[in-house]
Amino acid sequence: MLYKVVKRSEITQGKSFGIRTAAIILALLTSAVFIMILNLNPLEVYASLIKGAFGSNYRIKQTIITAIPLVITSLGIAIAFKMKFWNIGGEGQIMMGAFAASFFALRYPDLPKPILLSLMMIAGMVAGGLWALIPAFFKAQWETNETIITLMMNYIAIKWVTYLQYGPWRDKGALGFPKIPNFSDNAILPNFLGIHIGWIFALILIIVVYIFMKHSKLGYEIAVLGESENTARYAGINVKRTIIIALLISGGLCGLAGMIQASAVSNTLNVEVSGGVGFTAIITTWLASLSAPFILLASILFAALIQGGSFIQTAFGIPAAAAMILEGMILFFVLGSEFFIKYKLTKNGSAKSAAGKGEI
Repeated sequence: MLYKVVKRSEITQGKSFGIRTAAIILALLTSAVFIMILNLNPLEVYASLIKGAFGSNYRIKQTIITAIPLVITSLGIAIAFKMKFWNIGGEGQIMMGAFAASFFALRYPDLPKPILLSLMMIAGMVAGGLWALIPAFFKAQWETNETIITLMMNYIAIKWVTYLQYGPWRDKGALGFPKIPNFSDNAILPNFLGIHIGWIFALILIIVVYIFMKHSKLGYEIAVLGESENTARYAGINVKRTIIIALLISGGLCGLAGMIQASAVSNTLNVEVSGGVGFTAIITTWLASLSAPFILLASILFAALIQGGSFIQTAFGIPAAAAMILEGMILFFVLGSEFFIKYKLTKNGSAKSAAGKGEI
């Protein structure tokens, strides 16, 4: 019997939860086969995966530290995605935010800590926002493909930081090693409860972005524009203005994540400061269905998967590639479940009236 794909008109929360649960179970079963091929016990590996992420206070803190930039970057990307503007440039916006923050950290290391950190945060957000403004302007003015432009701009930002690291900002006291000088203590974010205060920023931003998207005029305009540009124009929404402002906010949040990573984690600027967060945040944003509260949950779970994957490499002697295969398979099934939440398969029989009876 042939089947066809039909978009669901609606789906209950119970059914949506059931599909996601089935996807996770299938992911674990499939991964278990791969683990057994490696001559390992799947239950022991899964237990170690959890232990590696939450097995001690130190590991819990590391998982949270990994989740912080994911949360903030995902919030920024979610704003753009809600408008159907495919901002794939989070990585570059993080890098440019880190660069601008580092400029003040290295240029004015002796400024009072509150002033210096405030300047770094503002600079990071402005730089990230301006970096996102470029593709936003092109999209608003000439209907260019934002996916390609934002993606290509990632590499420009990375190469710019590489140039600084190997060129004008190279630490002369590093004995020829290509690194940028470390920040002064005044340029490093303080800790609170054993973790840098970026986690407080992340929690505050979740609330702010949720209120902004659900209860503000601009948030409503972004949502309408994402549903239909023609509807937005008919409703009197200034499409160009909405695109530009939304991307300034989106890039600004990514830039803030870059500032936090440079200040609190790397304590300097380098080409690894983003750590692939800009690309990973695309996944967590989709997993959370662009919802700010669910972004927190998705980011923590993904951070746990990263930390647990690193732990099992050491605990079982698994190559890094094998650990990444496990992570990839789990993500494949979880992301694949979104297809069955939004679409359904129906029998493509001869009787059109019976087409909907074969729903899966």
